[in-house]
Amino acid sequence: MASMTLVNASWKNQSVVVTGGAGFIGSVLAWELNRRGCSRLWIADFPAEGDKLSNLNGVRYTEMIEPADLLKRLSSGTIPDIDCIFHMGACSSTTETNEAYLRENNYEYSRRLAEWALGAGVRFVYASSAATYGDGSAGMDDSDPRQLDRLRPLNLYGQSKHWMDLHAWREGWLDRIVGLKYFNVFGPNENHKGDMRSLVCKSFAEVRKTGIIRLFKSYRPEYGDGEQRRDFLYVKDAVAMTLHLAVNSAANGIFNIGSGEARTWNDLARAVFTALGREPRIEYIDMPESIREKYQYFTQAEIGKLRATGFGQPIMSLEDAVRDYVANYLAPGRTIGASI
Repeated sequence: MASMTLVNASWKNQSVVVTGGAGFIGSVLAWELNRRGCSRLWIADFPAEGDKLSNLNGVRYTEMIEPADLLKRLSSGTIPDIDCIFHMGACSSTTETNEAYLRENNYEYSRRLAEWALGAGVRFVYASSAATYGDGSAGMDDSDPRQLDRLRPLNLYGQSKHWMDLHAWREGWLDRIVGLKYFNVFGPNENHKGDMRSLVCKSFAEVRKTGIIRLFKSYRPEYGDGEQRRDFLYVKDAVAMTLHLAVNSAANGIFNIGSGEARTWNDLARAVFTALGREPRIEYIDMPESIREKYQYFTQAEIGKLRATGFGQPIMSLEDAVRDYVANYLAPGRTIGASI
């Protein structure tokens, strides 16, 4: 049985499972674990998805495992002496409408994996989402899990993540595991995400081609066009927060993973233009009717609980993060593993 308390923050000699390890946050997490001395990595993801596998270029890992086989492998002991499971894998489409698929993929799988980890004494860290906060009317405070009952996600993706949060709370797991409500994370290794890519990734080629970024119009009078506000967080900071909480055995429960500062879509677009050395040209387009009633106009992470665990690292500004992403990854067309 592995110890719940990891040896040190360097991760040297640790054995780690990362589900969704060829995906966006998962692959950057694997890259950072390598940088901190850990190469005993088991990646649970779908090997057939070649567009994602390029995210692991340069990343050292022990084996790629089909997600459906992971629990069987863990239970049989053929993945030995695991110290920590990072469960990043999920369907991340906010427009997915198949409730049965999301229930199985995003909730039931997470629940079963958490049950195994708790029984085996293995540190378990899983990805939730700021989408669970819905329209924000119930607040975005992670300090009191009793407030989970008040949240009303706006889409099935958010609901599927909320089911896991609620289950962990009602089962009394939140004093032993870590759930992470990621806000608007962006950065290298997201190119495979299609429509779920960040505005930075989507607009990079478009700005170079047309010089224009298109943003959704606002349909609420208190927000101007492009003035809808989100908590944007660079993936390198998201991963640093994730690893900090994983090694801190006293840090359990649900944590917001964000910058703590809401910025507008106009701010983000201007940062892209600046990074590309272009004058801003923004056009505002109609928002599809199918998402108008499900659109989050404001998100901002309360990160006092995270800071109280000792996370004192500075968080990269939006402008600096966009500049790093554009200059070091999008412009040269490389994944983050190329820098190892």
